[in-house]
Amino acid sequence: MQQPGFVLHSYPYKETSLIVDVFTRSHGRIALLAKGAKRPHSKLRGVLQTFQPLSIGWSGKSEIRTLTSAEWIGGLLPLEKSALLCGFYLNELLVKFLARDDAHTALFDHYVATLNQLAHGEPAPIVLRKFERALLKETGFAGDFTRCTSTGDAVQPDQIYVVDPERGPRPGRAADQWPQVSGKTLLDMEQENYSDAATQTQSKFLMRHLLGHYLGGSQLNTRQILIDLMQL
Repeated sequence: MQQPGFVLHSYPYKETSLIVDVFTRSHGRIALLAKGAKRPHSKLRGVLQTFQPLSIGWSGKSEIRTLTSAEWIGGLLPLEKSALLCGFYLNELLVKFLARDDAHTALFDHYVATLNQLAHGEPAPIVLRKFERALLKETGFAGDFTRCTSTGDAVQPDQIYVVDPERGPRPGRAADQWPQVSGKTLLDMEQENYSDAATQTQSKFLMRHLLGHYLGGSQLNTRQILIDLMQL
């Protein structure tokens, strides 16, 4: 079995091996035992790197399968500087949100496109907002931003809303503790249009709130670093 995939994370296993968390196109996120990968002359040693497009083979049906092959297939520029940190943020999101053995083909394609955009220097805040939104939609956490769930009416650009993490958009109230956003921001996010500065600012705080809620208080280490360094 060969699948396109990416290394999300790896950690040592015994003296010479690794457990590798990979994101594959048709099988989702899976854990693989890379036997002997830490040995100096292992063919896997220089291949199992993050953000490199790989062709991955494995065997077994247990929770942790056995890696049988991994080959670099190219096609993406390397991530550098702040883009590299953004890449680690993407990987942390995937590890936190994706269950094992749950395929997300569209999200895999979005991940590849996002890495490509970061590598080519596209604005990180916009690239990350698009990916965060796609992640929540593909994993079933977030629904349609174009309709108010409490009334059934279409979201209006000139009105103020909050997004209930469990129910979706509803009209904002003065007592709300959640971030208030304009209807225009919600509609822009649905269309992946972040050209408006207000949309960029409001979507940043909205997504920070939603991700925090769905993670149940679990911290995203790379997110805090990005906030500190880049105000993302």
